[in-house]
Amino acid sequence: MSAPQSTLTYEGIMEMIHGIALRQEETDRIVQESAEAVKESAKQLKATQKELGRFGNRIGEIVENMVRSNIAEKFRVYGYDVADEKCREKEFKNKNLGIDGEIDLFLENGDIAILIEAKTTLETKDVRRHIRRMEEFRLYTDARGVDKRHFIGAVAGAVVEKEAKELAMEKGLFVITQSGEFFEIVPPPEGFTAKKW
Repeated sequence: MSAPQSTLTYEGIMEMIHGIALRQEETDRIVQESAEAVKESAKQLKATQKELGRFGNRIGEIVENMVRSNIAEKFRVYGYDVADEKCREKEFKNKNLGIDGEIDLFLENGDIAILIEAKTTLETKDVRRHIRRMEEFRLYTDARGVDKRHFIGAVAGAVVEKEAKELAMEKGLFVITQSGEFFEIVPPPEGFTAKKW
């Protein structure tokens, strides 16, 4: 038995084309609305990320201020007679060397300076970055030819990951962490020697 044959008329074909065109218009409208919704969501996400960034920066400033409060006194216990006056956010830049950085907290006296990086949560990546920053700061000062002090590094965090603490001490950096109401320098292990840059 053969399938029934249908014949398409001109009117039938035009009706099908009209139906397809209507469905295409509806699809285009949905796509346009979706694109606008995605744009609006992206705009809102960007605004949220900006606000979170500001919030994160504020928390970072709080951690820096807490570390600053009595840190010179804490370093004196370890034999570093640095001034109570501290420099915050010390920037350094040398285009020829491709160096551009900032030190969160800079303690100094005539012979030595302690460069501190403060984080809300201190991770191993932060320790590695600070070591690079120490090396770059040494290059920066050597290129200027005016500063022959030794530089000691320290990393601080309201929360310090165990691996970050171990890496920092292994690389000769002091570790500063929250202890009750204040920040304390973690007692270095026996045989610890602060690395000088």
